[in-house]
Amino acid sequence: MGVPTQIKFGTDGWRGVIADDFTFENVRVAAAAIGSYILAKEDPAKGVCIGYDTRFGSRDFAIAAAKVISSIGIPVLLADCYTPTPALSYAVVTRGAAGGVMITSSHNPAQWNGVKYKASYGGSGSPSIMEEIATYLGDPPEVAAATAQITAADFQTPYIEAISRFADLDVIAKSGLKFAIDTMYGSGRGVISGILTELGVDHIAIRSEVNPLFPGINPEPIEPHIRALQEAVVANHCQAGLATDGDADRLGAVDEHGNFVDAHKIFSILLRWLVERKKWPGDVTRAFNTTSMIDRICAKHGRKLYEHGIGFKFVADLMLEPDKNILIGGEESGGIGIKKHLPERVGLLNSLLLANVMAEEKQTLGELVASLQAEYGEHQYGRIDLHIDDSIKNAAIARANGGVDAIAGMKVLRVSTLDGIKFFLDNPEAHGKPNAAETWLLLRASGTEPLLRVYSESCSKESVAKVLQAGKDFVMSSGA
Repeated sequence: MGVPTQIKFGTDGWRGVIADDFTFENVRVAAAAIGSYILAKEDPAKGVCIGYDTRFGSRDFAIAAAKVISSIGIPVLLADCYTPTPALSYAVVTRGAAGGVMITSSHNPAQWNGVKYKASYGGSGSPSIMEEIATYLGDPPEVAAATAQITAADFQTPYIEAISRFADLDVIAKSGLKFAIDTMYGSGRGVISGILTELGVDHIAIRSEVNPLFPGINPEPIEPHIRALQEAVVANHCQAGLATDGDADRLGAVDEHGNFVDAHKIFSILLRWLVERKKWPGDVTRAFNTTSMIDRICAKHGRKLYEHGIGFKFVADLMLEPDKNILIGGEESGGIGIKKHLPERVGLLNSLLLANVMAEEKQTLGELVASLQAEYGEHQYGRIDLHIDDSIKNAAIARANGGVDAIAGMKVLRVSTLDGIKFFLDNPEAHGKPNAAETWLLLRASGTEPLLRVYSESCSKESVAKVLQAGKDFVMSSGA
């Protein structure tokens, strides 16, 4: 049985285009590889939890995966309804399962779907685990003498109870704040809105119906896809808008003026609150493409910072190392995890915690962001996704590796290649501003898609736009 060339496990499982490479046949191959790994490395008697999101065909794909894994002799708990990814991860831990499978393509466009693997500790499979699962791709799985049982299970209710205990709901209830909640047609539908309703907290909910077409958007809580939330916040006089992605493990936000608040600032707000107000111990991890503001907060409070590759599995790996005490870890795309809860992205919990911070600090979201910028310097961020042929993508990376002296008229001071190619630039705009954010440009090619992402952080929005445009021009000229 050959390995289907379309199946390639990336930073958090495998994803593909529905009916092209994401087919029932390939889902069964991926499920068989996961089952074979569990037979070899875990206790298969503990079973596997399987969940699915609101995408087209997700429940049917989940059933197909469940049948394959049960045929190997591994019991399956199959979600009885759409499930947020962190709820699936929580179920793996609390039910003592050998692992978990989530059918989702997270924040990708509607035509995509995917398979995420969650290890027994309730987080993304570590790089070593994912590499080992990949070795089983295409191998005929063992067929058990008797098929194991597939049992329907409610993963959502216990998770709602867990995050409700973790956050201080009383302070939110007494805050007088008003929120807009946007689940972007995803599997977080009804969770935060339901909690706020029980608390009697004023809020509105948008895009909470099931629509696998995600009309007009990708279910990713960034601009321009959160335009409807921005408008809803302003029109309804809310103090903040909170948006979760397609499988509700990532978070984006909007302040009271309708301004987008990116994941970097959310991460920074939560980190500052945890170390200054809550006084929780522990160190911090951040992905290679996240804000340098995290570095400044850690330096001020004497917290060790671990910088790592892009993908939440690196955060989980560090959280699980016994000699490290990690408090919080995060990535650029809105995935932030708190070890006390799960070594996992937890967009729903972070929605509650952001409301918690606002309530305790008695500040709107915009006021929290302003205070961050005043203390640690203005940090602005941007990203461009270039859907280009692999030939252009590969040529651009080769040129970047060959050495670049200047970008956007700014001298390259140094280069880092931890995950992609990151150029640190001498920005004249920062001269004479001792607290200015460092300017950098990152080029990173996807290993699973014809996609190259261009990231930048700098000391002003204008500077970010200039550097991003220069990065885009560099990439596109590589195919000339």
